[in-house]
Amino acid sequence: MGIIIWLIMGGVVGWIASIIMGTNGQQGIILNIVVGIVGALIGGWLIGPLLGAGSINDGLSIMSFVVSLIGAIILLAIVGLFQRRSAH
Repeated sequence: MGIIIWLIMGGVVGWIASIIMGTNGQQGIILNIVVGIVGALIGGWLIGPLLGAGSINDGLSIMSFVVSLIGAIILLAIVGLFQRRSAH
């Protein structure tokens, strides 16, 4: 059951991050899930030490959602930078 929650949460986080970053039309559900899950890993790695490991590792919470969303936004920003560079 845990993997299903990860996929659903990753899809929601990736979708919201893509709306915020303006890339929603370029991504499908699979890419939203990947962005959400990778974003959660990035957010946990970057923000986790600042908040303390216990506060984001408590499972599904508002804090874990926000940390995942921030990580997904960072990921999309980095991808966007590389896409703009390669287009020029």
